[in-house]
Amino acid sequence: MSGFSSGEALLGDLTTGQLTRLCHVAGLSEADAAAYTGVLTESLGATAGRPLALPPPSHTFLSDDHSPVEFSLAFLPGQTPDLRVLVEPGCSSGDDLAENGRAGLRSIHAMADRWGFSTDQLDRLEDLFFPPSPEGPLALWCALELRPGGVPGVKVYLNPSANGADRAAETVREALARLGHRQAFDSLPRAEGFPFFALDLGDWDAPRVKVYLKHPGLSPAEAGSLSRMTPAPGREGLEEFFRTVGDLPAGDFADDEGADRLAGRPTLTCHSFTETAIGLPSGYTLHVPVRDYVRHDGEARERAVAVLRSNGMDSGSLDRALAAVSPRPLGDGVGLIAYLALVHQRGRPRRVTVYVSSEAYETRPPRETVPTRDRVRVRL
Repeated sequence: MSGFSSGEALLGDLTTGQLTRLCHVAGLSEADAAAYTGVLTESLGATAGRPLALPPPSHTFLSDDHSPVEFSLAFLPGQTPDLRVLVEPGCSSGDDLAENGRAGLRSIHAMADRWGFSTDQLDRLEDLFFPPSPEGPLALWCALELRPGGVPGVKVYLNPSANGADRAAETVREALARLGHRQAFDSLPRAEGFPFFALDLGDWDAPRVKVYLKHPGLSPAEAGSLSRMTPAPGREGLEEFFRTVGDLPAGDFADDEGADRLAGRPTLTCHSFTETAIGLPSGYTLHVPVRDYVRHDGEARERAVAVLRSNGMDSGSLDRALAAVSPRPLGDGVGLIAYLALVHQRGRPRRVTVYVSSEAYETRPPRETVPTRDRVRVRL
C-alpha cells in the first residue's frame, strides 16, 4: 500500500491528496487544484468514501492493482508538464460492466451539463459500446486534461470488444463511419487487437477520434514503421525511443539472424483522426509498458529521464511528480511508472507522456529478472 495511506484512510483521501500535489508540480493554482480534486471525488462517486483497508471496488483493468485512478504528465521542451487524470467513473458498480457503463455515461453527461459541451458524438455510439450484456475488460474511462481555470479537456475511452472480441474490428469500423471517418479504418496498420476507442469531448482546438491497436512482440523497426499519419514522423526517433524504453540493443538484425522484440505486455499504438476528408491519421503515439521491462521503478525512472533528455525536456518535474504520488524508494517496487509514450500530432511539437500509477491498493515487488527480449526470426 502507498506510504501516503493508512488503514483508516479512504480511497478519495489518497487520490485527491496525490492529485493536489501533482497540481503543484504542474504549476496549477490552489483554486484549480481544489476544483479538480472536487471533480475527481465526484467522478469516483461512492467509491471515494471506501476505506483502503477493503479490497478494490472492482477488478478494473485501469491499473495492475485495480486502482480506478491513474495520472499522466505530458512533457514538452521548455515547459511545465501538462497533467491528466484518468478515472473509471463507474467503478462503484463492481464488476457489473453494464451498470459500470451506465454510471460512466451519467458522469460524462453531468460533466457536459457543468461545462457546457456537447455529447452528440458519444451519443451516436451508445448502442455500439453499451450493449445490454457487454463483454471485455472495461466499459468507460474518462481522462481529464487539467487546464488553468478549472475547466478540463475531457476524453472518453470506450471498449471495442463490448459486443465480443471477434466483433471489435467491425465495431471500430462502424464507429469511425458514424463519426464521418469512413476511410479511416482501412488506413490502420495490422494489429492483434483493438483495446480502446477514444473521443475528445468539449473544448479542443482539433477534437480527435482515436483508435488504439495492440502489438505483441514488436520490434524497433516495426515500431518505427506503423505510423500512417502525414507528414510521417521520423522513424529514427521512434526506433530510438522504443529501444531506450525496452533496453534493446542498437542495430537491427538481418533475416538470417532474427530480431529483438519486446516479449512481455504488448506495445500499443494510437492513431488519431481529426479530418474526415483524407482518411489518414493526423497523429501517432507509441505506448510502451515500461513496467514490464524493468526490475524496479528506479530503472523505469532512468529510462524515462533518458527519453526526456534526448527530446530536450527537463526531467526535474518527473522526480517531483513521482514523489508527489508515493514516498517509497523507487527500488522497492515496480509499476509506479506504468507506460512511456512518444506522441506525434500534426502541427504540434513532439511530446513525451509518462503514466504514473496511484498504487492505492498494492505496490508490486521488484522482480529479479526481466523478460525484455525475445529473439525471433523475421521475414523481411
